[in-house]
Amino acid sequence: MTEINTHALKVLEALIFASAEPVPKKVLEDKMPDGVELDLLLEELKSHYANRGVNLVNRGNGWAFRTDPLIAQSLMVNRTVNRKLSRAAVETLAICAYHQPVTRAEIEEIRGVGLSKGIMDVLFEAGWIRPRGRRRTPGRPVTWGTTERFLDHFAMESIDDLPGMDELKAAGLIDKRPAIQTLSTRANTTLTNNPDELEELPEKDLINEIPLDPDDGEDLASLVTE
Repeated sequence: MTEINTHALKVLEALIFASAEPVPKKVLEDKMPDGVELDLLLEELKSHYANRGVNLVNRGNGWAFRTDPLIAQSLMVNRTVNRKLSRAAVETLAICAYHQPVTRAEIEEIRGVGLSKGIMDVLFEAGWIRPRGRRRTPGRPVTWGTTERFLDHFAMESIDDLPGMDELKAAGLIDKRPAIQTLSTRANTTLTNNPDELEELPEKDLINEIPLDPDDGEDLASLVTE
């Protein structure tokens, strides 16, 4: 190989290496010295990288260095990303905890606004709430309550360990919004409704016979667990 071709090969390698996207052949040709056969240099460079972790590949009208597909799996990194719950989800979880068993309609009444799609899905998939039974009222709505995972996550032995009104006020967690005022007036009431009004569900039916509300079909890939 002549000195000119050796220099051109280095330039070619550097140009492709420095670009994140495939470099158009026209751009490579413009950078080559006169009299240099670009196709021959590309084939030589491709052959040089054929048995390496990085290969020179043709992508349409451009050329790029890409990881050898045989080792791509070894370079994958799995990470767990924790995201905070939305304020609406936190409020919904608090209502489920203090007023369980509670229906979706009752949650909306306490918050003063309708539930956004996916909020119940997020809490259910996180394992913090579960169906508790059906109310023996017209429509037999599903009621919801907290789980043992909820207790474990928040370091409580039982639901009785939830902070009372005095503790919440002392911590500055009670504000002036209507939804929170409604919650505060009911927080010291009994944690369960009249058992005679509930139709308990067998454990095996919790998933099969009580699916989540079809309106709660939000994609759970953005689910947050903390």
